[in-house]
Amino acid sequence: MKKLLFACIALLLLSDCFAQNIDFDKKLKDLNIELFTPGKPIANYVKAVRTGNLLYLSGHGPTKADGSNIIGKVGKDLTIEQGYDAARQTGISLLSTLKSEIGDLNKVKRIVKVLGMVNCTETFGDQPKVINGFSDLMVAVFGEKGKHARSAVGMYALPMGMAVEIEIIVELEN
Repeated sequence: MKKLLFACIALLLLSDCFAQNIDFDKKLKDLNIELFTPGKPIANYVKAVRTGNLLYLSGHGPTKADGSNIIGKVGKDLTIEQGYDAARQTGISLLSTLKSEIGDLNKVKRIVKVLGMVNCTETFGDQPKVINGFSDLMVAVFGEKGKHARSAVGMYALPMGMAVEIEIIVELEN
């Protein structure tokens, strides 16, 4: 019985060692996502800082590959759906920086924590619905590893009039 137990434990440990890598290039293409070369920070900071197995990504906005941003105030200039799309685009911007920093998205162990900020009117209360654009994208890309703890808050203003700003903490494989 002990031999069987040890054999089962050994198989479980080995299965982690030989876990298949996901072809993220194909997965992103299937999701109609094109990553881009991230631009430089707009002020005196860096886009990412690693400490141990955690990578902290600075706040990103809904930047497109051409460098433009989705701007406007949700609840005034933009609908919830347009805000959702802005949060999704912010996710693509964050994925672009993440890949640039670590080289291979297979190094992501988990998306740990998300702070989503929505540029909105003072009476707007659907910030979670907007930030779902980001969260839904992370789950589509990383599966269970993309599920995260999250805050979604409203802001009176964001830099350059961006509709959304999101920062994340990512746990990386050893």
